[in-house]
Amino acid sequence: MKIYMEKIEEYIDIIIKLNPIRIVISNKSDKEYKYNKVKINKNYSKEKSYYQIEFFTEKQVFHENIEDKELREKLIYFMGKYKQLSSTSENYSCDMRISKKGKIFFSKKEQKNTISINREHNKKKNYILKEGMDIPPLKDLGIFTQDGKVVNSKYDKYKQINRFIEIIDDEIKKVEKYYSDKSDNTLRVLDFGCGKSYLTFILYYYFTEIKKMKVDVIGLDLKQDVIDRCNEISKKYGYENLKFEIGDINGYRYENNVDMVITLHACDTATDYALYNAINWNAKMIFSVPCCQHEINSSIKAKNLNILTKYGIVQERVSALFTDAIRANLLEVMGYRTQLLEFIDISHSPKNILIRAVKSNISSDKRKKSLMEIENLRREFYFDQTLYNLLEEKIKNV
Repeated sequence: MKIYMEKIEEYIDIIIKLNPIRIVISNKSDKEYKYNKVKINKNYSKEKSYYQIEFFTEKQVFHENIEDKELREKLIYFMGKYKQLSSTSENYSCDMRISKKGKIFFSKKEQKNTISINREHNKKKNYILKEGMDIPPLKDLGIFTQDGKVVNSKYDKYKQINRFIEIIDDEIKKVEKYYSDKSDNTLRVLDFGCGKSYLTFILYYYFTEIKKMKVDVIGLDLKQDVIDRCNEISKKYGYENLKFEIGDINGYRYENNVDMVITLHACDTATDYALYNAINWNAKMIFSVPCCQHEINSSIKAKNLNILTKYGIVQERVSALFTDAIRANLLEVMGYRTQLLEFIDISHSPKNILIRAVKSNISSDKRKKSLMEIENLRREFYFDQTLYNLLEEKIKNV
């Protein structure tokens, strides 16, 4: 067995030295292994190269990204599960096969037509916040250099910010004309729990400089020093209609009409109070990234599906997903077209769900169905949920 594995490792080392672009691993030897086939492709980000692994079952494909240095160990593992490997590099192709009797066959051939790989970063996506733009908040965050180039080490953060702007832009495109035609053509935005993040400033730049819209943005936080600092920055940038105030998500009073409510990483039930206020204000658009959902986890009790509460880590994750699903359904009950979107890649943060809700004409049947789904879940798991409790009187009339 030792000699057998040494031979496999020797051939894998040859493949690695050729810098493979594509690898296909197939013909299972371990019948209990759940994946029928594995494909590995070389990819390039702006910062470095990496490999993406695709795991194939009968109906699904799962993905995993690994660093170049991890490839050798992965290939050795896979060849303990499969009998065949085919590899392609820019100049060579390699094949390794293990026979039924355990004999290892290996071949290396020069490619007649060399294969080239595009090393441009994902074909350079057309971001809303483009390199070369004069965006002061991105410069102060260290994401842009002073001449507007993306700093290599900050590329993931640059993509995350663009992703957030894209999610908002999808809805703004639908209402742009409405606001430009209004007599008071001002989009009023409330950002709960803004903290000292620069995302509020970037959002203001997007509205005023890219969309050329008139906006009135208020950022709320509980810390006076944070509010003072943010107002100083706003003044430095010349953002006249961006103000920051002390405000509690639960008790803030806003007298004007509100068009958009944003709440990012409001901890636990603070998200529920933010959503409740947004609903009461009849906000047209709501964008929320919840954080630290402990409430259901502390009260959940399974009636029949004990397997979901048997293991602590499973219960914690299930409870967080239940919380966001209930919030989304309650927004539908209140007349919002609601989506749960991946905000950022889960490899960067497990807090990657964004709730996008837009006031719409939701049919009575759909609202009742959404409420019934919540009631079914509560009957099964016996939990409390703050937004549900806050809206209890309103949903009685649905």
